[in-house]
Amino acid sequence: MSDRIDLDALADIIAARAGEPAEKSYTASLLAGGAERAAKKFGEEAVEAVIAAVSGDKQALTAETADVLYHLAVMLQAAGVPLEDVYAELARRTAQSGHAEKASRKRS
Repeated sequence: MSDRIDLDALADIIAARAGEPAEKSYTASLLAGGAERAAKKFGEEAVEAVIAAVSGDKQALTAETADVLYHLAVMLQAAGVPLEDVYAELARRTAQSGHAEKASRKRS
């Protein structure tokens, strides 16, 4: 097994663990709480990553970024959003300049 894991593999692991008992799997327990719980946990981890980045602590930022990516994948699973949809949106956005893409978004 490789020491490297990509987002696709992470999403596959999360999908597989979704069916496990919540008492035995942290992932399953998060998913049992629904999209709201997963989103809240993602937000908490994102804030911790920001704090680590601002403090200049590279080791903490690395660890918190791993938490952010994991909890993002859990949130997507809970919300029923496939990672492929995110990839497609990234591809659409990178097909033009960032300024043009941002200007093309609908204003609310």
